[in-house]
Amino acid sequence: MAQHSHDPNAVAMSIAARAAFVMIPLLSLVFVLWTAASVPLPASIQAAWVPALGVNFNFHIDGLSLLMLLMITGVGTAVFVYAGGYLEGHPQQNRLYILLTLFMFAMIGCVTADNLIVLFLFWEMTSLLSFMLVGFNHEDASSRKSAQQALVVTGSGGLALLAGAILLGQVMGTYSIQEIISRVPGTEPSTALTTALLLILLGAFTKSAQFPFHFWLPNAMSAPTPVSAYLHSATMVKLGVYLVARLDPGFGDWPLWQWTLQIVGSITAAWGMLLALRERDLKRILAWSTVATLGTLVMLVGMDGQGATVAVGALLLAHALYKAPLFFVAGNVDHGTGTRIIDQLGNLRHAMPWTAAAALLAGFSMAGVPLSFGYVVKDVITEAKTVSDVLEFANVANTIFGAVAVAVAAVAAVRIFWRHPGHNDTPEAHEGGLTLVGPPLVLAFIGVVLGLFPFLADWLVGVASQAMSPRAEAVAVHFAVHAGPGFLSLLMTLLVGVAVFWFWDPLHRLFDRWASRFDAISMVTNYDRFIQGIPRLAALSTRALQHGSLPGYSLLIVAFMSAFMGVILVAGWHHWVWPDWVDPTAGFVVACLLTAAGGVLAVLQRDRFVLLLAAGLVGFGSAIFFTYTGAPDVAYTQLVVESVFVIVVASVLLNLKKRGMGMGHERIVTSRWALPVAVVFGGVLTLWMLVAVGGAFDPALTQFFAEKSVPDAHGRNVVNVILVDFRALDTLGEITVVMLSFMAALPLLQAVRVYMRRNKPGTNVPPGDQA
Repeated sequence: MAQHSHDPNAVAMSIAARAAFVMIPLLSLVFVLWTAASVPLPASIQAAWVPALGVNFNFHIDGLSLLMLLMITGVGTAVFVYAGGYLEGHPQQNRLYILLTLFMFAMIGCVTADNLIVLFLFWEMTSLLSFMLVGFNHEDASSRKSAQQALVVTGSGGLALLAGAILLGQVMGTYSIQEIISRVPGTEPSTALTTALLLILLGAFTKSAQFPFHFWLPNAMSAPTPVSAYLHSATMVKLGVYLVARLDPGFGDWPLWQWTLQIVGSITAAWGMLLALRERDLKRILAWSTVATLGTLVMLVGMDGQGATVAVGALLLAHALYKAPLFFVAGNVDHGTGTRIIDQLGNLRHAMPWTAAAALLAGFSMAGVPLSFGYVVKDVITEAKTVSDVLEFANVANTIFGAVAVAVAAVAAVRIFWRHPGHNDTPEAHEGGLTLVGPPLVLAFIGVVLGLFPFLADWLVGVASQAMSPRAEAVAVHFAVHAGPGFLSLLMTLLVGVAVFWFWDPLHRLFDRWASRFDAISMVTNYDRFIQGIPRLAALSTRALQHGSLPGYSLLIVAFMSAFMGVILVAGWHHWVWPDWVDPTAGFVVACLLTAAGGVLAVLQRDRFVLLLAAGLVGFGSAIFFTYTGAPDVAYTQLVVESVFVIVVASVLLNLKKRGMGMGHERIVTSRWALPVAVVFGGVLTLWMLVAVGGAFDPALTQFFAEKSVPDAHGRNVVNVILVDFRALDTLGEITVVMLSFMAALPLLQAVRVYMRRNKPGTNVPPGDQA
């Protein structure tokens, strides 16, 4: 931790700045509460942005958005207060506040945007800001690596989300999320719609750390504790859950949607909790339990039935109220002892009583102890599973999740505060100030209140459920706990969880040995291989493509263009209009034969001089072709330019050979692929010309130039008028390019002149030209 500042003026300014920053989420929370009380839901705001593309600033607030807004601003207020104490005296504290403020507004934009493209913009803002927040301690190599990993995974998912959003908007004819939700149930599934759905799910899974993208979230725990509590428990990682919950009314009846969410969510929930057993760092243990909770949320969204949507809303709220305090507790332990390793901690209740109290209250809710809000939520989840078609594997995963969640809560709330570590080598501990203990106590206390009086959450969870199941009847949520099969199931989960906690260390050793066998194929290892493979692939491609051979570059470009144009030809083969056969004239046949002969000879020749002459046949054949197609001026220009080019270059080659510069008749080494690539390119280009000729000619442009040349440009030569008047800037650009090319080649020409003068007998080269 940074040293505290002892300058009274600096301290006063720091407190004032902290208070000003805290007011931002606090006033936002007040505004959200006022909106919920005074504005009927749902409410919409629309503003034009790019109407030609269907992209508008449309915002929609309903029960689901309201629930997310309350978590963003409510937990955000606690995080801002906590950050002031956690980073007190840190020279970069204001930078953290600025980043958290920007992140909060990006999150607000995400959960209120009603346009897929606008949502994507805010979505990517959260990814970029998360990168900067995770890498806040950028002088630490591990922080930089974790930030990079989070950005690569979530940023790649964001690109998939963008592709899916564009495709979905094109298929549905709108980018409005509400309109898409209303249209999808009446739309027949198609390949394009399914592809869009899978791309959007890929983006959501990366953001919410679903398997196999689960590994980035625990690694992001190198971020400061306020960042972990805000981004990785209450807000950003729930964006993926929010997105699938938002789209669930439209796609919820699709078997692909249900199976994908249930399978991926179940695997994530079970695997996340098992990996928590492998950790010894308290913060990483909590992070893995967050991954498991996110998997449970995704699984619940994939379940059908109104009870599942109630469970999603309730778990979203409960998780924010117990996980954020537990992250605060982990930060307080680290702040007060200098370590988060559970083997080195124990009996901290004496030195940190208020933190112990917050951990106990939040731990009760996470474990689902009766009279806690977590217990109410687990009862709702159990009831939802009984009335919904759910995979048996999902039941097993939920059982593992529930049992290990109890154990994780006990580790965070009981082991490090109420149990002796078994040795006396424990670090000195001290309690933090009010800003460190106040936020976890307040959030955990709210969870207790909702556990004692669950009806207080009826309306909020009800309107959120209604937003996720708008086609259902009015949702009436009554959190009533009753004895029955659900109660017995929860009781068994508690007992198994207590057993897991009691045998935590043996299970840790057993699972660590078992899991270490698969480290070579784990997602973390594969990610590292992927990152390390990027420079290797770049080096390989550079050696293959950037080899320094100009003929090789030309061959590659021509081959790519042949393949590209060929694919387009094949794709539209049945749609092209082919021209009818017309008997060619003698001049046309001669031009084609001369051009073909020049091309074939140019490919087969290995002598530069003969190659130049053979290539000249192509130019002369083109001039004859222009003559017989009604373009004598172009034919004359082609003939003159080709003649001058061949004569000048031939003279240069002969002169260089005579002077011994090795540029004469030595053989040229070409690739064996040159001839087939040239033949393919010629064939593809011929087919393209046939397609172009076969299409109906549009005379609009010709008529325009014919009508406008004399009155507007005062010229009867239409070609000259086009070049000088209608395409004046384009022609000027071409002249500029030629002039710049000449200026670039001027030093080379001067070097040749100096070389020729130096080797001329009886000539003294001036000293200034010898360079």
